[in-house]
Formats: sequence, structure tokens, C-alpha cells
Amino acid sequence: MSDNKAKDLIDSIKNKGKNLKAEMSFFDHLDVLRKHLLRALAVIVLLVCVAFYFTDFIWHDIIMAPKNADFWTYRMMCKLVDAFPSIGNEFCITSIKAKIINTEMSGQFTLQMNSCIMAGVILGVPYLLFELWLFIKPALLENERKSASGFVAFASLLFALGLMFGYYVICPLSINFLINYTVDTSIENTFTISSYLSTVLTLTLGSGIIFQLPVIIYILSKLGIMTPRFMRSTRRYAAVLILVVAAVVTPTADPYTMLIVAFPLFLLYELSILISANIEKKKKKAELAFYGKK
Repeated sequence: MSDNKAKDLIDSIKNKGKNLKAEMSFFDHLDVLRKHLLRALAVIVLLVCVAFYFTDFIWHDIIMAPKNADFWTYRMMCKLVDAFPSIGNEFCITSIKAKIINTEMSGQFTLQMNSCIMAGVILGVPYLLFELWLFIKPALLENERKSASGFVAFASLLFALGLMFGYYVICPLSINFLINYTVDTSIENTFTISSYLSTVLTLTLGSGIIFQLPVIIYILSKLGIMTPRFMRSTRRYAAVLILVVAAVVTPTADPYTMLIVAFPLFLLYELSILISANIEKKKKKAELAFYGKK
């Protein structure tokens, strides 16, 4: 009986040592992650300071630009009407009547701070992704590193395309629609600057995040959660959802504007299917090679 107790005690000590080692390994990983995040934070802080130097450009030429009728998107829309009159004159936006006010004592100072911080964060996203890649890379196998070597560049490119799509397409169309939409003509639309800034940032950043769909599908497919068969079977539901989103953000009832917004989203979904199918194909090939050797 005493021998059994001694054996149990030794096993308990061994297991405790293993648990302690695992806990130390976990905290070591946390410490490494902290260092990567601190480096990314330092770069973002530096970019925020740069954004403060270019405050006038950020406000006048970027944030406030979509509410002006001479914005690039509105000029391109008018050129389309000139080239294709069948689209309708309502597609050409020549004036945007919007009164934007500030209602708080520290409102404009807070807006400057928030806009510069968001500019620093947006510009720092590629470096943040790079630091995350450096943190994950040691845990990957050699073939996994090769297959995911372009992760940072691909994700950054999709984020930039999403920002541009949101800023030049969804944002101006939505702003024009919301500014001119009225329930009653006796009610004058007057907007606070914080509401306007929130709308611009939400639509722009939201588009950048939505354009990460292929990256998300890539990760889910690698984990075996998402399959191309499932995505193909739900394509019709995804198409309906995309058309609903496009219909909500477009300012007119014509199908041309809605298709302009919906087309890139359709492409993203189809690209995600191709990525998932490619991963499934590689998995099956690896399985055949593994069982073939046996």
C-alpha cells in the first residue's frame, strides 16, 4: 500500500512539473506577443503624430471631401450620365446641401484627436499584421509557412482595396442619400460633425473589414470549418444578402448604381470559394500521398 502511495506521489510531482512547464510556456508566449504588440503600438503612435502634422489635409481633402459636389465619385457619375443618358439625370449629383454643426465646447478638438488616431491606426494596419505574422510564424510547419508567406501583403492589399471601395463608392453614395432623405419637407436636415465623422469612418473601415472575407475563409478552410461545397450551396443566399446591402447604400432606385456596389462583393465571394476549393484540393492531395506511402 505504501509503495502505491509513493508511486502516486511521484506521478503527482511529475504531472505538477509538466503543468508548471506548460504554464511557463504559455506566459512566455504572452510575453513574446506583448513585445510584438508594443512594437506595433509604437509605430501607430508615430503615425498618429505624422497625422497631426497633416491635420488640414486629412480634414479638408479626405474626411470632408465626400460631402462636396466636386468629389471624384460624383464627377465620374456625371460623366457616366453624359456617356449613357439612359441611366437618368438623378444619377448625376451636382449639389449637396448639408449643414454640419458642432454642439460641444471641446467638440472640434476631440474630433481632431479622434481623426488623427484613426488615421494612424489605418496606416498602421499593415505593420500590425506583419507583427502578428512574426508571432505566428514560429509555430507553423515549413509547408504552412510557404503557403502563408504572402499573408501580410494579401491582407494589406485587400484592406486597402476595401478602404478605397468604401471611401469612393459606398461612403459618397450613402452620404448623399442620407443628407437628402426626408420624412417631412418641413424638417430641416442639420447634422453634427461627430455624426458625420462616425458615418465616414464606419462605412470606410467597414468596407476594409468586409474585404478581408477571403482571408477569413482561408483561415476557416485551413481549420476545416469552411468548405467550398457549403459556400456553393449558400451562394443564392449570399447573393440576396449582397443585393440587399447594395440596395440600402445606393441613393437611387435604378439597378445600375446597385450593381456598381454589389459587383465587387460578388467577386469577393467567388474568390473566397476558389481559395477554399484550392485548400481542400491540397488537403486531399496530401492525404493521398500520406496513405499512399503506407
